Amino acid sequence: MATRQYESVVILNATLEDPQIEEIITSIHHHVKTNGGEITDVENWGRKRLAYAINNAKSGYYIITRFIAAPSMISEFERSLKLDENVIRYLTISLDKKAVEYLKNAANKKEEPASEQGSEVLEKSTLESVKE
Repeated sequence: MATRQYESVVILNATLEDPQIEEIITSIHHHVKTNGGEITDVENWGRKRLAYAINNAKSGYYIITRFIAAPSMISEFERSLKLDENVIRYLTISLDKKAVEYLKNAANKKEEPASEQGSEVLEKSTLESVKE
């Protein structure tokens, strides 16, 4: 069966305690894995202020999960998110080839040694001081 890469953003109720949030995140990841999916990346953004109030909540706990799964699994995955009362909002999208390539390049830049990243900043600041 063909698989695709997906990205799911889930906003949880920010009033929950950290152990409860970790339990919900674990159950979300468990659901993906038990239905034949493979989690490739997780970004835990934490508590953030919402752009507008949702169900009288002004902040939410953001989790971004990237995974590989069969398209048939997505409807069941989103159904489980919809039934969870602690999930405020969710959005799952299919990543195209360009998005996957961009994410791989971004991950490679993060892994680049700090000395190489710092040299670019140093070169820019040196060029700016020479111009002055």
